[in-house]
Amino acid sequence: MSSKEALQLAQEKGLDLVNISPNAKPPVCKIMDFGKYRFELQKREKENRKNQKIINIKEVQLSPSIDTNDFNTKSKNASKFLSKGDKVKVTVRFRGREVSHSEIGEVLLKRFAEAVKEVGTVERPAKLEGRNMTMFLAPISQ
Repeated sequence: MSSKEALQLAQEKGLDLVNISPNAKPPVCKIMDFGKYRFELQKREKENRKNQKIINIKEVQLSPSIDTNDFNTKSKNASKFLSKGDKVKVTVRFRGREVSHSEIGEVLLKRFAEAVKEVGTVERPAKLEGRNMTMFLAPISQ
C-alpha cells in the first residue's frame, strides 16, 4: 500500500508508522506504538546489564624467600578472591641476584597453584617478564 494510506491507517488506530527497512524495494514499514517499543527495548537492556558478571583481577605478590606462614596467608587471600569469582594474578618479585635463580620462583608458583587448586585453576602458566614472574589463576566454574 502507499505510504499515505499506511500513515492514514496508523493515525486512525492511534499508533505510529515506523520505517523498518528504508533501503528495501519497496520500503518496509510497521504500524506500532513506538513509545511502548522504546520502553521495552530499554527494559531489556537494563535486564541484560543487571545479569552481567563483572570479573576483577586481584594481585598477590610473593618473593622467592617467602616464609611458610606468609605463604599460607597469601594463598588464603587468593582462595577468598577466587571463591568470590575474581581472577588472581600471582607475581613473584626478584631483587638483585635472585633473578639468576628463577627456577625458585617457578617452584613457588607451582606450589601456590597446588595450594588453591580447590577453588581455582591455572589460566596462564608462570612466565618470566623482566624481574617479575607472573601466573594467572581463574575461578573454577560452578
